[in-house]
Amino acid sequence: MARRKSSKKMEPVPLKLNFMIPAGDNTRYIDISQSVSALSRKFLRQGLVWGIAGGRILMPSPSTPDGNGVYLSTLPHSWTMSNAWEKGMRAWLRQQREALANGDQESIKAKFNDFKIFADPYHRLQGFSNNILPRNLGPQGVVGPFPSAVTYSSEVMAGEWEASQIVIPNFGAPGTNYEPYLTAIGDDVGGAGGSISLIKAYQNSRSVPQSPDPTTPAGVTSNENYWSMMFDVGDNNEDIMDNVVGKNDELPYQQTEYPGGPVNLATLENQVAVINTNTVGFSEYRFTGFSAPCGLIRIDQIYSDDTSTFPLIIELELMPGDHRGYLAEPMKDM
Repeated sequence: MARRKSSKKMEPVPLKLNFMIPAGDNTRYIDISQSVSALSRKFLRQGLVWGIAGGRILMPSPSTPDGNGVYLSTLPHSWTMSNAWEKGMRAWLRQQREALANGDQESIKAKFNDFKIFADPYHRLQGFSNNILPRNLGPQGVVGPFPSAVTYSSEVMAGEWEASQIVIPNFGAPGTNYEPYLTAIGDDVGGAGGSISLIKAYQNSRSVPQSPDPTTPAGVTSNENYWSMMFDVGDNNEDIMDNVVGKNDELPYQQTEYPGGPVNLATLENQVAVINTNTVGFSEYRFTGFSAPCGLIRIDQIYSDDTSTFPLIIELELMPGDHRGYLAEPMKDM
């Protein structure tokens, strides 16, 4: 019997993304959904957890033994991050839906309307306009000589990629609206163009469990505790009882401050850390795979002497899958 061929055709999509960060740019950000949308002329929403198979880093060598460092970080992989994102997304969506319904204007909704956030307050300060976009490596037909073996093309041209804002009516005074942007982690930033932290907003919107739980009943260590007296043959067991009821009766995590909030580990989650101490030429480092919630990656490069004029090259290998050609799952399923 002839083997039946699958009717599903794999979508042709770019799976290898190359990025360049100029020397002296200490911190930049990648939005994978933005990058792939620009390269493939497809709209991919930001609210995806992207699978990254691995990649490599080409970095210039330091002039001192202290070394150069490169760090890749993502949004936290935690239920608080997933729930905070979904709660913020649903509130944003409801506010827009109700505004359109009140005016019977559902038909004028922007075609590529999407919930887009910043990774952290510094990302908000830079803005999406400073996100780095993919480019090709190599001379690309251009005749040398080149000052370095690392050559590259210009970035792919960007389309519209605008961050979401929520509207808080009557903020501080009647008739005054506040329109902050949204960051995944960190603290709120006030003022014009300010932002609110999704994790901070989430922790402030939830009740907390009872702590200590269970509470210690009165008299549990006294002579009225007959269950204790059953095994008391004359030795003093007060220290034992103190250990039983006095240790580990609190929550095993900070009760009111969530990781990723303004004061508890207010940082992104590191995925790759490379320290280069080779003082000759460029160095190549390969890294294993990880996933990137919302496709947001922060790149920090640290030079021991701040005198390098050579750029940093980062290559990401995306994974093929069923989501429009990619291995990517919705944020709400993280």
